[in-house]
Amino acid sequence: MQMLPFTNPATGETFGQVAMSTPEEVAQAVRDMRQAFLVWRRRPVKDRIAVLRKLQEVIIDSVDEISEVINKDTGKSRQDGLIEVTLTVDRLHQYYKHAPKWLERRRVPPGLYIFRSYYTEPHPYGVVAVIGPWNYPFDLTMPVVCSALLAGNTVVLKPSEVTAATGVLVESLIKRVPELAPFVRVLHGGPAVGAGLVQANPDLIFLTGSTKTGRAIAKAAAETMTPFICELGGKDPMIVLEDADIAAAAKWGAWGAFYNTGQTCMGIERVYVVESVYEAFLEAVTAEAAQMSRGYTADIHNTYHMGPLTFERQVDIARAHLHDALEKGARIHCGGRIDGMFMEPTILTDVTHDMLLMQEETFGPIMPIMKVKDETEALWLANDSEFGLSASVWSNNMRQAKRVAHRLDVGSVNVNDAISHYPVSLLPFGGVKQSGNARTHGPEEVLQFTQLRSYAIGRPPLPFDLATRLREPDHYKLGTAVLRLAFGVTPQQRLQPLKEAVQDPEVQAAAGRVARVAGVTAVVATALLGLLRGRK
Repeated sequence: MQMLPFTNPATGETFGQVAMSTPEEVAQAVRDMRQAFLVWRRRPVKDRIAVLRKLQEVIIDSVDEISEVINKDTGKSRQDGLIEVTLTVDRLHQYYKHAPKWLERRRVPPGLYIFRSYYTEPHPYGVVAVIGPWNYPFDLTMPVVCSALLAGNTVVLKPSEVTAATGVLVESLIKRVPELAPFVRVLHGGPAVGAGLVQANPDLIFLTGSTKTGRAIAKAAAETMTPFICELGGKDPMIVLEDADIAAAAKWGAWGAFYNTGQTCMGIERVYVVESVYEAFLEAVTAEAAQMSRGYTADIHNTYHMGPLTFERQVDIARAHLHDALEKGARIHCGGRIDGMFMEPTILTDVTHDMLLMQEETFGPIMPIMKVKDETEALWLANDSEFGLSASVWSNNMRQAKRVAHRLDVGSVNVNDAISHYPVSLLPFGGVKQSGNARTHGPEEVLQFTQLRSYAIGRPPLPFDLATRLREPDHYKLGTAVLRLAFGVTPQQRLQPLKEAVQDPEVQAAAGRVARVAGVTAVVATALLGLLRGRK
């Protein structure tokens, strides 16, 4: 039996372990959840919510335990662990409140086909494979699992092996709700377990991870045409315009770049500053970064701004990006030193777009700053990326800020702040381009775990139904008349069928017959009326 150790990146301490899932256990988990799906999908939405609320209660009661495990597993502070719990519970609270409306049947207007009723209804996929990340191992995992369950799916979860202790804790929390436990299975292990899960034929795959991992899973999923949803990396730009509040931009820009030691997918990874305020911003942001402290404590009273990098591979990437930039002419204004898993908040200038740290996701505490002529150049450079997750624009001119924001090729834009769009539970979050196709937060998160099905309900076709008549042969003229009358753009188009009808010999003959019948009817009616009057 292979074991997966739990290692604190700040101290190097091993504080536990878990048995890795075997290939047989991976395949069996998907089979078991497929059988469980037949039961869970039949539960009304309100019943599912009632069960999931019990998990919410367990999470709140276990907040100290959760923050402690996250602290050991990632090296982040207990307070940052608490933030993960709070963001999770906030989202779940909103979802349970609104989901009955999101998941209800929706009627569709019939158009020309008026003798039947039409509606759509979201249906669950079946077994959803969720592959979780390590940078926010609780907040980026638990809401996804609960959203899939809320939509009526069962779940097989593979947490990140980098933060395996949090994965074990997530499993434990779910098992503390006996009504929920049969509908979730958690697998533990590295890439081989994840690959096995993808190949075990789940009905939908959801990944939060790197673009490299996303590409690999997309290729594997394509072999079986398994739907694949992914929230991937980012290279988020910050644009500082000429009338920005420089002090605020520096303070919160530094926070956006260095929060969680830069291991945030929507964190600031590159900065473009217009030349008129470049020097002022550089001085202010360097001062902000220089006063940020690094360290680790397991105590709830934490005074450090930054902890360690969580994953050793990220240390290697940060070091490689820094070395590449310096080799190509960049200058360090602040930081740059790496000590074990800890890295100083680092600010670079004289950067160019051929450097790795301006093109690839660094996922570390490095802020490269580039001087630009104006907003046009800033926009061009900001959009010159294969990623498109988030961005921020800094300006006191709201009209200008909105104009720039609307021209950025990203999924989310913040004006005069960084990252703060993510905590808004009902504001959809996700990227474009190589940043993936997922949407978390709001109805979009829940509905992406459903397939929309359409229904047309009614009795057999009626002979006088226009749709029935048009199925029969020799009704071309009727079809063109309906087309123009119903959908004509101009009055001339709509009136053309009436004009053609008047000029049609068949119509004229029919009209003559109708006129003759009407004339005879009028004569008879007049005669009868006369007789009646005579009797009076």
